[in-house]
Amino acid sequence: MKQRMSITLVSLFSCFFFTFSFVEWGYPQEAEVSKFPNRPITFIVPLPAGSGPEVASRLIAKEAEKFLGQPIVIVNKPGASQTIGISAIAASKPDGYTIGFAGHTGTFVIPLMEKVPYHPVKDIKQILQYGQMNVGITVKADSSFKGFEDIITYARQNPKKLTYGSAGTGSLGYLVMEQVAKKEKAQFTHIPFKGSPETMTALLGGHILVGTGDINYSLIESGQVRLVLLLAERRSNEFPQTPVLKDIGYDIPAPMFINVVGPKGIPEEILKKLEDAFTKAMNEPSFIKGMKEFHLTIVHRNSKEMGDYVAQEFEMFAKLLKEMGRIK
Repeated sequence: MKQRMSITLVSLFSCFFFTFSFVEWGYPQEAEVSKFPNRPITFIVPLPAGSGPEVASRLIAKEAEKFLGQPIVIVNKPGASQTIGISAIAASKPDGYTIGFAGHTGTFVIPLMEKVPYHPVKDIKQILQYGQMNVGITVKADSSFKGFEDIITYARQNPKKLTYGSAGTGSLGYLVMEQVAKKEKAQFTHIPFKGSPETMTALLGGHILVGTGDINYSLIESGQVRLVLLLAERRSNEFPQTPVLKDIGYDIPAPMFINVVGPKGIPEEILKKLEDAFTKAMNEPSFIKGMKEFHLTIVHRNSKEMGDYVAQEFEMFAKLLKEMGRIK
């Protein structure tokens, strides 16, 4: 009898404890979700100030905060090919108050080649895509290469004499050129640099024949270099006559997106508020004007579309890098 009474008391206490816990912890959490946001939001950019995605992040954050009713504070966390900043996003509390940008290098390349403290698909929640960077292949204005096909023809006829520069073996320029060389059975000579500015300097100095990387608009507009191919999914409004990879028969991934992401586990209601605010921001005249001034293309994918796209591209990059011998 005493034993039954003890069990009953324990059961009652357990019910009281869990009910109390729900009241203490459940309702405030729900209230916090419904009141989101009630304080400033941190937006992490894993790149230094002045880069294309960093500028775009500032442009859209300025407009999105109008719809959220709270400031969006840009925090630069560059280093380790974007993985420092993306790691900070992935490790943050999934309450919507820490979001940011996660580009292709820190999403598809480095996590497959090195050990990082996050999985770019499982630990990162895509909120939306709102833009596309313009990365391309350029030659000097006086080059005999009028189009990308001329580059291929030269490389076939002159093995290893076609020198091209890139921002390193993790850059999209390098990955694309190596895939093209394999498909065309051509031999290129790769010259790695620290970034696109150094690549352009080498191109202008005649040290390389072809440059890959971020487009230098002032050099194009001044007639010093010529853009022959865009490494992108779709043509740019800035260069409507310049072909992209698919236009000339190459099915090579070129995910140069600009996006907004957060950590996994963000409540659906908060995710929806963030996605709605940033989607509305895309239609603001100041944002559209700013993107045009910085030669960035506006492209939209919603949260689900972007999540599906990133998962698909991650698998494609895993296959691509394995074929290249970059991963086991």
